[in-house]
Amino acid sequence: MLTVISSVYSHLENNPALWLALTLIYYVAGQHIFRLSKGNPLLSPIIIAVVCLIATLLVFGIPYERYFEGAGLIHFLLGPATVVLAVPLYEQRSKLAQLWLPLSVGLIVGCISTIISVVVLGWAFGLSSETLISMIPKSVTTPIAMGVSEAMGGMPDLTACFVVITGILGSIIGRPLFNLLRIHSDPVRGVSLGLNAHGMGTSAAFLISNRAGAFSGLAMGLAGILTAFLAPLLGGPLMRLFGL
Repeated sequence: MLTVISSVYSHLENNPALWLALTLIYYVAGQHIFRLSKGNPLLSPIIIAVVCLIATLLVFGIPYERYFEGAGLIHFLLGPATVVLAVPLYEQRSKLAQLWLPLSVGLIVGCISTIISVVVLGWAFGLSSETLISMIPKSVTTPIAMGVSEAMGGMPDLTACFVVITGILGSIIGRPLFNLLRIHSDPVRGVSLGLNAHGMGTSAAFLISNRAGAFSGLAMGLAGILTAFLAPLLGGPLMRLFGL
């Protein structure tokens, strides 16, 4: 019996479809738990799926490369999913036209302050220059963040970890923080989440409303472009200023 179980497990372990299916199962389970918890941000579907997947890979000793062979399809679908964000953006086009000036200023100031805060805090905590560079683009979507990090001499893999952590934290504390500060404007909430927590923040923004999600998607895209230009222009000189 144990031989049969071991044989079946060995076959499934090397089947890429297993990891794709497991990812989807964990996410669907996370959605049910999220609804049962009445929208508790600590139990969002993304967090539950990530924690369960990490635990599974660690328990069974599965290397990430083998997992990605199956789950890579989801990674591929991120592109079309990002394009689909154009639909709610189009629906909110009149509101976007009205708010173009504060939106532009907010995005520029937000990107600059993110870079400055990372450098200052990294210097205060004595981080190495390579680690600090890897953290600078942490608030933008993973492909852009990894590209910026690599171009500046950072560690793209470490950057990806920082991006995921930032997205999870942003999606958790975003709504409670808005309520605490009495921020009820959907555009403000959406831009804040997209600017600071990229894709995961945009997912959380759509839980607030379609308008918040539309503004979050726009902020996520523009913040990625702005950071790609501003990180090398500001990050390097700031680090030299602090002797890093």
